[in-house]
Amino acid sequence: MEQKKRTTIVLFSGDYDKAMAAYIIANGAAAYDHEVTIFHTFWGLNALRKEANIPVKKGFLEKMFGGMMPRGADKMGLSKMNFGGFGPKMIKKVMKKHNAMPLPDLIELAKEQDVKLVACTMTMDLLGLQKEELLEEIEYAGVAAYLADAEDGNVNLFI
Repeated sequence: MEQKKRTTIVLFSGDYDKAMAAYIIANGAAAYDHEVTIFHTFWGLNALRKEANIPVKKGFLEKMFGGMMPRGADKMGLSKMNFGGFGPKMIKKVMKKHNAMPLPDLIELAKEQDVKLVACTMTMDLLGLQKEELLEEIEYAGVAAYLADAEDGNVNLFI
């Protein structure tokens, strides 16, 4: 029996367009019957944040990080032409016109296709993010778990 192909993606970027590319690739790979893992680290963790302000106990620096980072995939800025938040509004309007799925819908589709969404626990500790602040139905792991998935990967991407 042929072994299932594996695709792994490290999502390091907190940019809407880069996260969208990661999720489009992940959903495409899953549709082609790959086992897919997206390992969210540093600013890529913002794609997994809940939009609501979840009251959790934090220190001063953790509160500062939490306040400066966007809450949820839909609040992420663009890598280019952000224009103080106007750029994302423009791109979302163009996407809607062309019936392209917005990032939050791509994340839901990935969950439906059993894409493994992993939050980097070391980065969570560094940025003061807690599990309650992140989406449901995700996994939590360190770099060793990502490397175990990537070791057998046919496609390994860093975005």
